[in-house]
Amino acid sequence: MDIAAMSMAMSQSSLIQDVSLSVMKMAMDTAKVNADNMTAMLNQTSAMQQSVQPHLGGNLDIRA
Repeated sequence: MDIAAMSMAMSQSSLIQDVSLSVMKMAMDTAKVNADNMTAMLNQTSAMQQSVQPHLGGNLDIRA
């Protein structure tokens, strides 16, 4: 294999690696946004349930 072909192969390999890394970063960002949205939805649901039934969860009875 001559030097030019080897250089092109290394360049293509580097490009493929950079593209794969970019796609992985995009997927990780999307997953983080989805997780943040689900957490926000859970917090809203919890706040709504608490406002509808404010007497629940206010007291804890423990017997020893």
